[in-house]
Amino acid sequence: MSEAADSIDYDPPGPVAEGFLLDDAPFSALIGPVGSGKTVASMMKCMRVATAQEPYKRHRYSRFLFTRPTYAELRSTTIKSWLEWFPEPLTQMNWGGGGLLSAKLVFELRDKTACNIEILFISLDRPEDVSKIRGMELTGSFMNEASESSKAAWDMMTQRVGRYPPKRWGGPTWSGVICDTNPPDDDHWFYRLFEEDKPEGHRIFHQPGALIYKGDGQYVPNPVAENVQNQPLGYEYWLRQVGGKTRDWCKVFLEGQYGTVSSGKPVYPEYRDETHCREVKPIPGLPLLLGFDYGLTPAVAVCQLSKRGQLRVLADIQSENMGIRQFARDVVRPYLATNYSGYTFQAVGDPAGNRRADSDEKTCFMELAEAGIPAMPAVTNEFLARREAVAGFLTRLVDGEPAFLVNPDARNIRKGMNGGYCFKRVQIIGAERYRDVPDKNIYSHSCEALQYAALYTQTMNMSEDFGKKIEYPKLAIV
Repeated sequence: MSEAADSIDYDPPGPVAEGFLLDDAPFSALIGPVGSGKTVASMMKCMRVATAQEPYKRHRYSRFLFTRPTYAELRSTTIKSWLEWFPEPLTQMNWGGGGLLSAKLVFELRDKTACNIEILFISLDRPEDVSKIRGMELTGSFMNEASESSKAAWDMMTQRVGRYPPKRWGGPTWSGVICDTNPPDDDHWFYRLFEEDKPEGHRIFHQPGALIYKGDGQYVPNPVAENVQNQPLGYEYWLRQVGGKTRDWCKVFLEGQYGTVSSGKPVYPEYRDETHCREVKPIPGLPLLLGFDYGLTPAVAVCQLSKRGQLRVLADIQSENMGIRQFARDVVRPYLATNYSGYTFQAVGDPAGNRRADSDEKTCFMELAEAGIPAMPAVTNEFLARREAVAGFLTRLVDGEPAFLVNPDARNIRKGMNGGYCFKRVQIIGAERYRDVPDKNIYSHSCEALQYAALYTQTMNMSEDFGKKIEYPKLAIV
């Protein structure tokens, strides 16, 4: 039996990684820039769990699965990192064939109990490789680089944990699935699971970026970056990677921010998620500003304009294959009544909504009024005017804060501002050209609803006592 392993000298690379390491949620993720110490922190979390397992006849039994997308990466990164901290012969490696590698660790703790740890190392090169996991009896699982792995693999892991040690030995003290990753695209299953759906028992830990973008291609060290002390080159390790990289690449790997899938040119290149996105709550006493976009994918942007002229996007609501009448009656009114009861509001929409329908000759504005949401048409629906109405907020400050803030809950608008709302590229060989109007997609409707709200603010009095001189309809939402 090897000597005690609880004497290993490991210091977490920073407070976020330490919080992740000590957290006992059954499903947790550590996300951050490249080189932030995520992999080792995840492995140390597994070791902490193993040493905290309640003993059975003075033995602490545990079994873990470590995965990586490819066999080559599994051997060159995951296993290599493990052996740097728990080298042979403490780790008894089984370099067996067939793509299945395993390890066993047996060592004594200071309380004279013995840890018996098994680790199975498996690559998941193809979707069908998920079948390798089926039938396993595990304490926990570690998905290394979740952004490169499938949701099917994650789902299968959640089935196989909590099954070892067996109940007759007391069962697992802790069980679950952990993962680490660089930020994936914001349409990735990881983003939907941990940032949007947020099921009970799922917790995510965001490490700060290694660098901060100052504009004009300039990056500076982030004073709260993690794992700087363990990089031989310090901040230079990250600064050297900037050259020749795109802005989106740097956002993901150096700043630790989610990327956005975009097939074209962003409508709002002025938008910076790290600057303009934060949690915002409605300001009591100020009216809501509702911007409507019509059509069979109707949308509304729920905003407020502060007394100092800050446009705050609180939420967006969007439906598919639904007319404005049903949208207003069955979706918008219940949402507003639930979340903003007692607030007054002003609604504004696409002036094209004044056209009468062929069926009953009612306009969209008539339908809204009948649903208890009287609205006025925006001054124009010309694209450039709409774009510039929002851009004007993106490029200035109000009392030292951005003049535009979007709540993370306004998902379609946030993703649209990040590049999902874009000009589609024209397929011309040897040239990079884009259409003059944005592509119609899932993000365009909410973003255009926001534009109508922003257009309306141009008619408001922006003096210091803004809000006192504006006459809003006294329509309490009930």
